[in-house]
Amino acid sequence: MAGFLGGLFSSDMAIDLGTANTLVYVKGKGIILNEPSVVAYHIKGGKKQVLAVGEDAKLMLGRTPGTIEAIRPMREGVIADFEAAEEMIKHFIRKVMRTSWPKPKVIVCVPHGATPVEKRAIRNSVIQAGARRAGLIAEPIAAAIGAGMPITEPTGNMVVDIGGGTTEVAVLSLGDIVYARSVRVGGDRMDEAIISYLRRQQNLLIGESTAERIKTSIGTARMPDDGRGASMHVRGRDLLNGVPKEIEINQAQVAEALAEPVQQICEAVMTALETTPPDLAADIVDRGVMLTGGGALLGELDLALREQTGLSISIADQSLNCVALGTGKALEYEKQLKHVIDYDS
Repeated sequence: MAGFLGGLFSSDMAIDLGTANTLVYVKGKGIILNEPSVVAYHIKGGKKQVLAVGEDAKLMLGRTPGTIEAIRPMREGVIADFEAAEEMIKHFIRKVMRTSWPKPKVIVCVPHGATPVEKRAIRNSVIQAGARRAGLIAEPIAAAIGAGMPITEPTGNMVVDIGGGTTEVAVLSLGDIVYARSVRVGGDRMDEAIISYLRRQQNLLIGESTAERIKTSIGTARMPDDGRGASMHVRGRDLLNGVPKEIEINQAQVAEALAEPVQQICEAVMTALETTPPDLAADIVDRGVMLTGGGALLGELDLALREQTGLSISIADQSLNCVALGTGKALEYEKQLKHVIDYDS
């Protein structure tokens, strides 16, 4: 009876537990929280106390004194720090819930390549954070539902979800995955590539937040037509004499820095096309490929993929929110989509 009443009055929710950002969708209300997946701890006497979570904690990344530690508990789409992840999930669930009772039912999306151990860790963290029941949904399915693709029809649909930690490439038909591959390349790897390039080519050391700003401001997957493109000023530390320094970086340099991660994404798409059954491949030629996730917003990535595959490439309308919206729809239409949700037994 208590379980029935709990289901009647609780704010059931769907969580896109991303490497870069966590989005929370509440049943009947839509996405009501979108914050960075960052936790800041105050370390005192060897004990950790949560100081900030989300937006406030992100501001501390790379700027903390010895007594404060700001970390990202998610790496490559899965939990890297269980304690921090649990605190983060707990904080976000409490933030969107008005009361502590009844406990909500929570559906979380996970990368297709997540191991049973990683899935169990996510499920346990959600239960420990206060959920009465935890369900899991594969990220490619959630992304395709969120992008409005007709995945329940007997036709081939290809979705490429480029997140912070992973890129999920999947072919879907009749409401399930026909082929899927998760490659550990995403927005974080792009940031690392920019940091590495500037260290190697300019002897300049920059932080993650600066690399992310470069990527979002002038990041591009293709060499600009004029061989230079737009430019911006970047500040960091000169590795030769150790003092702060400002340089100008242009789009051609960023394209060169991002060449490897972009090529890995293109190769993952090509591998998926080679492995897809012929009839479904014919459908994909007609329908094209859908890009979702924050990485889909990288400048001219759709053109780079079009050149490699020869297919039409579309970017989803709300590419940043596709996975959260798809997970939310799975929650709203649970009876119709129950076959794609994996509940704890």
